[in-house]
Amino acid sequence: MHHRSAFVVFLTCACILSPSEPPKAAVPPEMEAALDQIYASSLRNDLTYIASDDLEGRDSPSHGLDLAADYIATQFRRAGLEPAVGDSYFQNASMLVEEANFSNFGLVLSSGDRHFAASSKDAALSFQAALDLKDAPVFKLDLSDEALVQHLTASQVEGKVVITEVDARSRARFRSASRVLREGKPALLILVNKRGVVARDRRPRRLVDADESGVDAATPRVTVNGEAGASFYNALKPGAGNATAAVHIAAPHRTPAMLRNVIGVLRGSDPALRDTYVLLTAHYDHLGIKPDGPGDRIYNGANDDGSGTVSVMEVARALARLPKHPRRSIVFMTFFGEEEGMIGSEYYAHHPVFPLAKTVADLNLEQVGRTDSTEGPQISNGSLTGFDYSDLTSYVQRAGERTGIKIYKNVKGSDDYFAASDNFSFAEAGVPAETLCVAFDYPDYHAVGDEWQKIDYDNMAKVDRAIALAMFLMADSEQPVRWNEGNPKTSPYVKAWKQRGQE
Repeated sequence: MHHRSAFVVFLTCACILSPSEPPKAAVPPEMEAALDQIYASSLRNDLTYIASDDLEGRDSPSHGLDLAADYIATQFRRAGLEPAVGDSYFQNASMLVEEANFSNFGLVLSSGDRHFAASSKDAALSFQAALDLKDAPVFKLDLSDEALVQHLTASQVEGKVVITEVDARSRARFRSASRVLREGKPALLILVNKRGVVARDRRPRRLVDADESGVDAATPRVTVNGEAGASFYNALKPGAGNATAAVHIAAPHRTPAMLRNVIGVLRGSDPALRDTYVLLTAHYDHLGIKPDGPGDRIYNGANDDGSGTVSVMEVARALARLPKHPRRSIVFMTFFGEEEGMIGSEYYAHHPVFPLAKTVADLNLEQVGRTDSTEGPQISNGSLTGFDYSDLTSYVQRAGERTGIKIYKNVKGSDDYFAASDNFSFAEAGVPAETLCVAFDYPDYHAVGDEWQKIDYDNMAKVDRAIALAMFLMADSEQPVRWNEGNPKTSPYVKAWKQRGQE
């Protein structure tokens, strides 16, 4: 990064300290008044549009997604936020839409007298070029085998077909192994999805950053859905064995597309700190339209993540009303392409509008609207992914205490979902980042039934008041948010943080 400053030096020094309770700060009456301007009715008005059938599920890319981006930018402008990119609220991202090509598709795995042949209807492809393999050796990357993952080397996977099964609980371990996979450059990566075809896998395509499409090409991937592939995978021994693969996949079709992150800024009031930034983010895309079938086929995505999107807008309105802004600047940002693999936030991390070395924290919002969790009703509470990863948590907890929201550690969700939303793109870049969630799982998740009528707007308004206060506290604090170096799970993010501060 450029723009080295005294703050960067301070940030680098601060990051080696052990996290402590942030300093207590009185909430001024003006802030209390701003919190009172967060309304359930305003959230409902925004979400009835963002999650309406008119926007056709906000696929990335789509006309509906463009309509949503225009709406968000209009609300940012009306709130009084400054545009982030010159005189525009849009960060334009030149992308390529890669459409899978299933002509003469073939993928056959063999191990002794056992064989598995994938069908095109049960496969999703992520390829940049054609691939032909015959009798290629297969390496089983069993993510539940901690020793195997820990001692994995690039030479073990070089030129091989790597097969693995990734779920929510193993996603972070897979991310860790991905570094070795990139170095080893396997011929193919096969992801087994036992649960079958999920909504986004039905669309055999992906988004690729046009600026990086020819640089360090990613390992080609095939997602194999269903029980048959999972059964073959389960019968394999971890590591290299006698299994082989025969593969024929044609080169994909590519179409250019322009997508947009929507960004507005509330400028800080302190001359020394206003060029440092605290981010409030959410993704505004969803899954589009189911390709076929009777009845409702639109994935409206009201809770995932229309709720986070409208919350970003509502908190922006509230904080923009403050007669005196907090010391640091607050960046309000909504991303495209989260459902395609966190593409929008990853694009921003690779092409930051504001220097990452001066970006203090990211509070990301996911699924903050519905309270009918599969774990039981979630009223007046919320959880954070990476709960023990940084002192961002303590800011949100303090804000929750003052607004009647309990911020707790969800034992199943906190660590497992840390790598599952847009906060992870910032964490990998060294920025302390966590995602606030009310219901990690709920009826209609990634289904057409996730509609605006099922949102608990009164509860969402209450949660948003806690979010707004947390953003104020972080932005008004002289201390930057810090990673918890005492937690070994934060080591890759701390390393990136320290490297970032030295650039």
